[in-house]
Amino acid sequence: MEKFVAIIMALFAAPLLIGGAYLLSLGGSPYYLFAGVVILTTAFLLFKKHWSAYGLYAIFIVATMVWALWESGFDWWALAPRVGFPLIFGLLMLLPWVSSKMRGPMAQVSPAANSTPATDSTKKSPLYYWGLLASVGVGALLSFGSLANNATDKLGELDLSATDNSEQNDSSDETSANLGDPLSNGKHTPDGEWSAYGRTDYGQRYSPLDKINTSNVKDLELVWQIQTGDVKGPNDVGETTYQATPLKIGNALYLCTPHNWVMALDADSGETLWTFDPKVGKNLQRQHQTCRGVSYYAGQASSDLAPALANDETTSTVQVQKIAGNTFKNASKQCDAKVFIPTSDAKLYALDPNTGQRCQDFGDDGALDLMHNMPFNQAGYYYSTSPPVVAGDTIIVAGAVNDNYDVNSPSGVIRAYDVNTGELLWNWDSGDPENTAPFDVNDPAQTYKTSSPNSWAIASADEALGLAYFPMGNRTPDQLGSYRNAAEEKYATSVVALDIKTGKARWVQQFVHHDLWDMDTPAQPTLLDLDTADGVQPALVVPTKQGDVYVLNRATGKPIVPIKERPAPQGYLVAGEHAAPTQPYSGLSFEPEPLTEKDMWGASLVDQMMCRIEFNKLNYDGRYTPPSTKGSLIYPGNFGTFNWGGIAVDPENGVMFGMPTYLAFTSKLIPRDTLGDAETNKGEQGVNENKGADYAVEMGPFLSPLGVPCQQPPWGTIAGADLATGDIAYQRKNGTVQDLSPIPIKLELGVPGIGGPIITKGGVAFLSAATENNFRAYDLKNGDVLWNVRIPAGGQATPMTYLNSKGEQMVLLVAGGHGSVGTTIGDYVLAYKLGGQDK
Repeated sequence: MEKFVAIIMALFAAPLLIGGAYLLSLGGSPYYLFAGVVILTTAFLLFKKHWSAYGLYAIFIVATMVWALWESGFDWWALAPRVGFPLIFGLLMLLPWVSSKMRGPMAQVSPAANSTPATDSTKKSPLYYWGLLASVGVGALLSFGSLANNATDKLGELDLSATDNSEQNDSSDETSANLGDPLSNGKHTPDGEWSAYGRTDYGQRYSPLDKINTSNVKDLELVWQIQTGDVKGPNDVGETTYQATPLKIGNALYLCTPHNWVMALDADSGETLWTFDPKVGKNLQRQHQTCRGVSYYAGQASSDLAPALANDETTSTVQVQKIAGNTFKNASKQCDAKVFIPTSDAKLYALDPNTGQRCQDFGDDGALDLMHNMPFNQAGYYYSTSPPVVAGDTIIVAGAVNDNYDVNSPSGVIRAYDVNTGELLWNWDSGDPENTAPFDVNDPAQTYKTSSPNSWAIASADEALGLAYFPMGNRTPDQLGSYRNAAEEKYATSVVALDIKTGKARWVQQFVHHDLWDMDTPAQPTLLDLDTADGVQPALVVPTKQGDVYVLNRATGKPIVPIKERPAPQGYLVAGEHAAPTQPYSGLSFEPEPLTEKDMWGASLVDQMMCRIEFNKLNYDGRYTPPSTKGSLIYPGNFGTFNWGGIAVDPENGVMFGMPTYLAFTSKLIPRDTLGDAETNKGEQGVNENKGADYAVEMGPFLSPLGVPCQQPPWGTIAGADLATGDIAYQRKNGTVQDLSPIPIKLELGVPGIGGPIITKGGVAFLSAATENNFRAYDLKNGDVLWNVRIPAGGQATPMTYLNSKGEQMVLLVAGGHGSVGTTIGDYVLAYKLGGQDK
């Protein structure tokens, strides 16, 4: 047994010895070389059955504990990989089947004066044995004792006094007035409905319903679920994802699926009313195969709702035609109200919400081809993944352009069309921002600018101000700035306010200068009237990949929470490139501290050491380290501290709830002449060729050999903040590794995720999103988890809530997984309501 333990220790020591020497040569920690030498020496002495192995290893345990506490503090998840295997080996040495075989000189514990010196291995109490036992015991106590120390969470409470004093009861009335609710495309959104992606065009993701509240949310039960039938297939792109947030109009739900099917469901039962399949087909050149939602136009009818979708007071059902599986080509149909769906083959369809038929009076038989006037027309390089904005009688459409595939790609133009006819009203191209007069869609000589910055995330609108707000991305290639003109430099990675009638830019606020990191503004701007020290201001809130949350006056673009500039790294640039000398940051920020070698993590000393080696090999000078041919560490990475899921805002209390995520990425520029036969263009991650450029780019998360993030957890958190002051009230780790590890253990490390939250007037925030098949409800005030259920697939979609025809509050989540982050794939729509109600 002792020889077996010695061999295991020697095998563990070998990579520490070799890797530790290499790490030291890179300027890294000497501990790993020291550990390799001591463990290997201990293994040799153990193999020889020599008691001195115990003395040496006891000293090593003490030294390891001192080093681990110095590097990581009293934090279990930081201590565990540093001391785990050293303590395990110590325990193995203490086993009687090992210790009983030891021999050689040993010290006795208080030997009697007339005793005979021990010379055999039968002595029960050698000093070396008890020394090792004591060191292992103290190490274990310190390690497990750190479990009681919450070393990473910030605990506190939001001030919710604006709603805390209001009585929580069942008084929500679908027809009641809601003075804080904006008009959505000319129609009031009743409290029990959800008429746009963020509930209204304000993008607050806030519901005025309070029937579900902090005291009863624990009683939520699943009341119905359906499967749409649209799932990721073997020939789909890797990032085939289900991210849809349904709309609720009247008593019908409208949602889309990854392949852009549109479905209408009965809001009471989930029964399918109709399905529209645009048959987008497979195309492996798309970087994304997803749909985040549809858009709704209420029509010219005087009622707030399309007449056929109003609640039937006698039957509590919706009178709609049940036609499924048809594309309705050449249908003779005039529409008042409309449901719009942008597709991954660059079309925009207008559908009758009652039947799912194409609206013949819109465009060409109910469809627009969004590739008109594009400078390049590569299939799969341009498409919309987010629902358009409907403001008044205008529908404004933006789209995504594939990152880093080709220097000559389609334009990121934003276009407005007449919501009834499909006529092009204006086009705003960030590469040529002054020329907004509509192009002739039939003139191939009129083309938009090549590869100009695009807006792929959800936009917002304020019809009273006449402005639509678009989060802007970067020009492709994202990591190479020499292709950009002055206008593209101005509008890239920003939020821009466009005049709804003319398309002219009224103001712009940039969040990254000369973006070399793919730090697209990823999330929908949220609009609210914010009570500040300077009075009530019309505010706009934008979260960013860098972790900054910008709070601006939405009429002027001026900051409400201060914006400052600070110096940015300048090194490692390739020929012909430059980096901005300073970069902006917000007074409200969830950006992480810069990484150091001490922040490297792993399941054991070996993979932690390998992460340290890679850390020291990469170029890294903190946030905004430029990409390089050697490889640069990008932190926060372009996965984003915030991504398209954004934040939810309580407009009555002026607070936000979000899910800051922390994943470092690497970015490496590959000279064209060394690219060889590397496989390229398989998605945003991996090697993308940047056809026509001097450099390809390789990007991906900074992972250990075991496929877990190299930086120390938590990797995912939930947080609440005051938007007027910029104060963060709490930030707490979120999620367990039960769906990430081979053994489904509920270890709450705080896992990354992608998706968004909602808030209700009942003081509850709902969020799934994490890389764990769970759906949770949180106390908005302090972040406590109030309800937590397992779901059948990944919940990488933003939930929503509504009233059914009986006046019961429902909570709905689409659960279909995410192809890139590895959650369980599915096609579920899940609906919950409080237990004890009629089902």
